[in-house]
Amino acid sequence: MQRQSRVNNEGLRGRTVVITRPAGTAAALARRIRMLGGVPLLLPGLALRGVVDEVTARNDLQTALRDEVLVFTSPAAVRFAASLLPLRTRAMVLAVGQGTARALQRQGVRMPLAPPRQDSEGLLDHPALHDLHHRRVALIGAPGGRGLLREQIVARGARLHDLHVYRRVAPRLDRRHVDALLQLPVSAQVLLSSAEALQNLQQLLPSPAWSRLCAATAVVSSERLAMVARDAGFSRIALAASALSADLLDAAMRVG
Repeated sequence: MQRQSRVNNEGLRGRTVVITRPAGTAAALARRIRMLGGVPLLLPGLALRGVVDEVTARNDLQTALRDEVLVFTSPAAVRFAASLLPLRTRAMVLAVGQGTARALQRQGVRMPLAPPRQDSEGLLDHPALHDLHHRRVALIGAPGGRGLLREQIVARGARLHDLHVYRRVAPRLDRRHVDALLQLPVSAQVLLSSAEALQNLQQLLPSPAWSRLCAATAVVSSERLAMVARDAGFSRIALAASALSADLLDAAMRVG
């Protein structure tokens, strides 16, 4: 494929690749790493849970589907929302990133809008969000995060409906995770697409395990996350084009 032709022919060459995506969501990425010759190490920085009050969330989602503009913040937001109600709407639907757009299409949403730049700033640059004066906008996701998106949607005059369909919580790490990190080679790479996940790992891991993790190369999904990773202790950082698996692995294979 064209994407693979831009990287070295040796793939990941037996290197360990640490996956920090939420627990239970990394199986496909782990398979892809093995296909490229790497050794995946699962180290979830987050766990995803449904909302406590599903009845209220379902009623709120039913109202939101009648709004003028729907913004889904992640593939998880799509998955949890669809578990509450079918995503049938006449609203204009926007997605933070191509992964979220594909998740919406799988749920029957036709032609969701997604920007080339796959973060909050990229979505805010989309013409559909330039003038929101008096428009009803539902932001569908989880508590916390996407603060810039919330702030700017309101600043542009929208009547914002902030709808939470799932929760992000700290993961459960055990001795196996710590032992694996204590053996982590310096040549390892850590795939990072969430500042919250990185902060959870920093708080939960014992100091020796955290230091070993920071000795690896952080492959980050945005310039903003690169700054967070550097502040957290990573000195070697590679920037990926987006949080998509293909882009993260493309950047990982470029690391010498």
